[in-house]
Amino acid sequence: MALFTHGFRPFFLMSALMAPVAVGVWVLALSGLALPDGPLPPMRWHAHELLAGFVAAAMIGFLMSAIPNWVGRRGYSGAPLVALACVFLAARFAMLPGSPVPIGVAAVLALVPLPATLLLVLPALVKAKAPRLFGPPALVLVFWSGQLMMLAEEAGWSAAPGWATGQLLMGDAALLLVVLIGGRIVPSFTLNALRKTPQPAEARPFPGVDRGAILAVAAVALVDAVAPGSVAAGLVAALAAVLVALRLSRWNGSRTLRWPILWVLHLAYALIPLALAIKAASLLAGATWASAWLHLQLAGAVSLMIVAVMTRATLGHTGRALVVSPATVAAYVLLLAAALLRAFSGTVLAEDDRIGLVAAGLCWVGAFVLLLAVYAPMLLGPRADAAPG
Repeated sequence: MALFTHGFRPFFLMSALMAPVAVGVWVLALSGLALPDGPLPPMRWHAHELLAGFVAAAMIGFLMSAIPNWVGRRGYSGAPLVALACVFLAARFAMLPGSPVPIGVAAVLALVPLPATLLLVLPALVKAKAPRLFGPPALVLVFWSGQLMMLAEEAGWSAAPGWATGQLLMGDAALLLVVLIGGRIVPSFTLNALRKTPQPAEARPFPGVDRGAILAVAAVALVDAVAPGSVAAGLVAALAAVLVALRLSRWNGSRTLRWPILWVLHLAYALIPLALAIKAASLLAGATWASAWLHLQLAGAVSLMIVAVMTRATLGHTGRALVVSPATVAAYVLLLAAALLRAFSGTVLAEDDRIGLVAAGLCWVGAFVLLLAVYAPMLLGPRADAAPG
């Protein structure tokens, strides 16, 4: 089956499926539908599955496609990939509202996919003998640690409250991964495209800013882990926002407007300093309009970067030209609208916040319906150039 000829295929597909399910079911609940009891309360299921379902599947798909390129080996395929995909699906079904699986069993199942992925890719990384390649897998492990904290509270494995802290840790680890990976691919892809134009551009590094931005976002995650919601967390977020914005300003984003597959990368990266600045406003000034900053971070920066990378990687790895369709551009716009509505509709629609939440959910679901219509056939079918993989 073409679906299991390369690791990105099943996991990008499951990521794109989980996103509308996790939000769509929650929108129905907000609209009055009574959800059946499951291992997690409905709101916690929604939050967990967006992180451990949608985001985690994208992370696995990224590792499955990137690591073979990094170490010069064939892509992951066949029985190991089928087994990993089955474990991931089993975890998603076990967690569904209405699932009869007890939370203790469901939590164990949900915690298996990410460590199993890391064990699968570890031999190739060790053989490569390149310590820098362990960075993204290490962040995935930090992300998984946050999931463990969340489920440990819910399953009763720990007396200490861990849901909120674990959710924040997962969100910060995902953001740091976006900062790291995006910081490599966004300027690289942009410069490669601009070099083919009559007015090529070259890299314009800002001394110390690149490393400073990465370290500042890492500090955000560290301070959130030890002092969430504190003044220190707000100050570090403000510093990180400035440094990430300075870093982005050197990447010639204004010259990418003719290429949606490029400008969406810049747009996703621009949401990082915006989300961090909104976070700083919330924590330092107590701004009520900024209280939903975490949704701008996750539904905005992290999710839009995931979609930007998935669409580009799917086109490239299935032998197609790196040109997105109008439906894909519409999905980018709908996803941005969903993030902005979720983050700020409470301020505009203070009397009935549910209107904004439902509108955001509909934009989100609509974006992924469009993406699935375009990219599911590519992920399920053979490469357009008939090459293997």
